[in-house]
Amino acid sequence: MVLQESDSELEAGDPAPAFELEGVDGETHSLDSFADAEALLLVFTCNHCPYAKAKFDLLNDLAAEYDDVAVVGINSNDAEEYPEDSFEKMREYVDEGKVAYDAYLRDESQDVARAYGAVCTPDPFLFSRANGEFELVYHGRLDDALNPDDEPTRFHVREAIESVLAGESVDLEWRPSQGCSIKWKDD
Repeated sequence: MVLQESDSELEAGDPAPAFELEGVDGETHSLDSFADAEALLLVFTCNHCPYAKAKFDLLNDLAAEYDDVAVVGINSNDAEEYPEDSFEKMREYVDEGKVAYDAYLRDESQDVARAYGAVCTPDPFLFSRANGEFELVYHGRLDDALNPDDEPTRFHVREAIESVLAGESVDLEWRPSQGCSIKWKDD
């Protein structure tokens, strides 16, 4: 397991890069699929990484708690080398209730992860709806628990979401998320 920290090329105010990805619900999802949300939390994640697994409950809670926020997991890992991250296993995780996000999407080509500059799991990007498009307002840690077994005491992503929903700017330092590296396919 290689520990990575994210360092996205996206900056505050940048629009969310477009995508069309298949979800475990059988639908193809794009940014327009979440147009009714005030905020969009895209988290590059997976099934097998202990860092990602440690955040399942938090992401499930956020999806259940905030009606105006779309919580979307995107799995970009190489499923041939990491079968636990296959589309079928993603569907199983949703069916079993381990993952209860608003959508769980498969980035088979890994193009979406590259477009966002995602490097680790989990790697969260929070966008606010402004002028009809989603603009990046926060990219950083979900919380202050840096290891899978740590109990968080501060939830950065919750603070960022609360700011967005209150119509305020997100005043948080963007500290890199950390977790397992995205498992890139050999080119």
